[in-house]
Amino acid sequence: MADDKEVEKTIAEDLVVTKYKLAGQIVNRVLEQLIAKCVPKASAREICEFGDKLILEETSKVFKKEKDSKKGIAFSTCVSVNNCICHFSPIPSESDYILKEGDLAKIDLGAHIDGFIAVVAHTVVVGGVEVSGRAADVLLAAHYASEAALRLLRPNNENYAITDAVQKITAEYGCKPVEGMLSHQLKQFRIDGEKSIIQNPSEAQRKEHEKATLETYEVYAMDVLVSTGEGIGREMDTRCTIYKKTDEIYQLKLKASRMFYSEVRNKHGSMPFNLRSFDKETSARLGVVECVNHKLIEPFQVLYERSGELVAQFKFTALLLPSGTHRITGLPFDKSHCKSERSIKDPELNALLNSSAKSNKKKKKKTGAEEPMEVETVA
Repeated sequence: MADDKEVEKTIAEDLVVTKYKLAGQIVNRVLEQLIAKCVPKASAREICEFGDKLILEETSKVFKKEKDSKKGIAFSTCVSVNNCICHFSPIPSESDYILKEGDLAKIDLGAHIDGFIAVVAHTVVVGGVEVSGRAADVLLAAHYASEAALRLLRPNNENYAITDAVQKITAEYGCKPVEGMLSHQLKQFRIDGEKSIIQNPSEAQRKEHEKATLETYEVYAMDVLVSTGEGIGREMDTRCTIYKKTDEIYQLKLKASRMFYSEVRNKHGSMPFNLRSFDKETSARLGVVECVNHKLIEPFQVLYERSGELVAQFKFTALLLPSGTHRITGLPFDKSHCKSERSIKDPELNALLNSSAKSNKKKKKKTGAEEPMEVETVA
């Protein structure tokens, strides 16, 4: 029986595909409601809290008969605005951000069903106003880089083919991908699988980051983050609120730390979590310190680009099935609001973007696996 438990479940199984797609439908529905909340004078904190509440409500409605099945938040809702790159999801004691018309708000979240994770991120212009100049450049760069990545997420392609395409497209708009950001392979109960796709690697990162070939039945969280600036993230004074348990072992000394770590293991397992989910914020704040110091828990730091710069993000989850690559998360992006003087001139990039994201091979469809999502082409 022990051997059976160690067999890794993949999307070669129809039920696993169904769970991924259900999680994908949930995050898309939640994302739609969060976009509607991104209006002038809205609180970023309240939007984050609302997003997490919705994910818990929606995931509780599915697979009720599987009593032992875990489900819920795979990544706490974040609303990172303008030059804030990622992971802004403040707890009540931390400073909030109030949205203004014209802000670029990056909404990022994830849900899981039985450990099968679907994540998504989308950038919205607060107030739905038309944008031009650098705001339009960065939005279009991130959008088209994301579309190119979708077309290159195919079995037998190398991860660096995606790295290079994202780099070239963003350069056409005078922008840069945020350095060192990783798009990970997803596995059951694991948001950071072995294989990954790196953005804009430094020389040192390029040497350290492993080349990999994409394979059928793999799942990826493709995350594209693009900046109008130099593309280097830095920590400011915003305190971290999202963490994840590691596989490290250490005997904690403080009682508060032990209680906190026990709750993390029982409530969240290996999934990322927000300190907001703990009943006593003060105790959680105290308990997390020793856990982080001894690497039992790792932080998802809130990162910033330089003041005055803008960062846009699009993230989707993709299943690499024999019938093609299925994008199961992500909402359409309305380019008509973006008035940029720049465009993609490179004929190879345009050919890639104008190609279909569907697989040409007609394979016998498995039950429960619909056709890959239709995607737009470059005008």
